[in-house]
Amino acid sequence: MLTDVATPQPVMGQRLLELIGHTPLLRLERLERGFPGVRLFAKAEWANPGGSVKDRAAASIIADAEAAGRLREGTTLLDATSGNTGVAYAMIAAAKGYRATLCVPKNANPQVLGLLKAYGAEVILTAPMQGSDGAIREARRLAAEYPNRFLYLDQYNNPANWRAHYRTTAVEIWEQTHGTVTHFVAGLGTTGTFTGTSRRLKELAPQLRAIAVQPDAPLHGLEGLKHLDSAIVPGIYDPSVPDETLLISTDAAYEALTRLIEEEGMLAGPSSGAAFAASLQVASRLVSTSRDTPAVVVMVFPDAGARYVTEGLFHRSAPAR
Repeated sequence: MLTDVATPQPVMGQRLLELIGHTPLLRLERLERGFPGVRLFAKAEWANPGGSVKDRAAASIIADAEAAGRLREGTTLLDATSGNTGVAYAMIAAAKGYRATLCVPKNANPQVLGLLKAYGAEVILTAPMQGSDGAIREARRLAAEYPNRFLYLDQYNNPANWRAHYRTTAVEIWEQTHGTVTHFVAGLGTTGTFTGTSRRLKELAPQLRAIAVQPDAPLHGLEGLKHLDSAIVPGIYDPSVPDETLLISTDAAYEALTRLIEEEGMLAGPSSGAAFAASLQVASRLVSTSRDTPAVVVMVFPDAGARYVTEGLFHRSAPAR
């Protein structure tokens, strides 16, 4: 029989969750040299215990469900994911003693699929060519068919997603830049990171420019990002928040990743490459206007490149000796 009491949270699980957030802000000093008057910073979200920015949203969504009494004994967490949020859900579920069922495109990153299984999540693979939208449709179907079995967390429409970044990511950036941030750049996937962080930063600094980043085509290689014109638009997305949206090609994102490796020794994931490519465009415009008061551009790097090496994205020839 179901009760209104959520499964008790183990002490060790709480300690793990306390590691989420407070990620470092890394200055890209060598890359800055080509942009006088501009400072470039990357929020290194791979420092979260689950390895990505999605730890913040997943923890917020689950905590919100607990506070509302929606997590009952015997209930299984359910959601659609293209990768990183699923890892975060699976990690937190394992720490708290919950079960998790995750709908994931069949062509998702194999390292992500391996992590989901390692954490003990049930993985339901969906049609690869339908991407995250296909996973969303399957999660909705399961939630409707088995309402007493699943708690559908619905990260794409759950306000606890963007609120996590409003409460934490934005405040960290503000404090780490000592209130000097002038431009914020982040990719659009669920849109939670961009929406929540931008909203709070604009309250703290009304003159701040918020730049959203999308892939430039429906079929792309930027895992975690959505081409909104051809996809199911997340309900939490607020089109009034971005001051500008930049469309980045997969090739441009990977070229930017190569620059990060060669000039900063930084191995970041594809969506980080897209954010960096967009930030380079922003920085190039600011050079002539930021001599007296430096522009401070902060971009979000959602995860590290180590999660993608088995996909062959970083094959580079060693220099000749």
